[in-house]
Amino acid sequence: MKIILKTNVEKLGSIGEIKEVAGGYARNYLIPKGLALPATGSNLSQMKHTMELLKNKKELEIKRIEDFVEKLNKTSVSISVETGESGKMFGSVTRDDVTEAIVRDTGIEIDKHDVLLDEPIKEISVYTIDVKIRSNNFPEEISKIAKVKVWIMDKDQKNKE
Repeated sequence: MKIILKTNVEKLGSIGEIKEVAGGYARNYLIPKGLALPATGSNLSQMKHTMELLKNKKELEIKRIEDFVEKLNKTSVSISVETGESGKMFGSVTRDDVTEAIVRDTGIEIDKHDVLLDEPIKEISVYTIDVKIRSNNFPEEISKIAKVKVWIMDKDQKNKE
């Protein structure tokens, strides 16, 4: 039996694809669960229209993500840390701290898991940190990397300025 997939089905295919499957599989599982439609003329035209709408929605989402990344690329945040007399940091700066600083300084909400920091920062300096920006509607398909400049500075030095 020929069917049109309404959603991505693991080990079968992607949304909009026309597949040949066993009649029982289609009638007893795929169609009742809303995963597929019989491949009739009206269903084909309906799915074609749905795919065009989905394509337009994805294009708008890509543009929105690219604008968001461009805004974040121009962003610079600062994190104040305690240091000893020799200038050595107490503790380290983690992805939680970077996320908190981005939210505080820009108002942009990001997930701490999207801050791509391999290991905690342990020295005062300026860092460029990658932040993964994902689409809310298509998280598996649309994502871009933004580069945020992070200034790690001594608390005492910031108070003197």
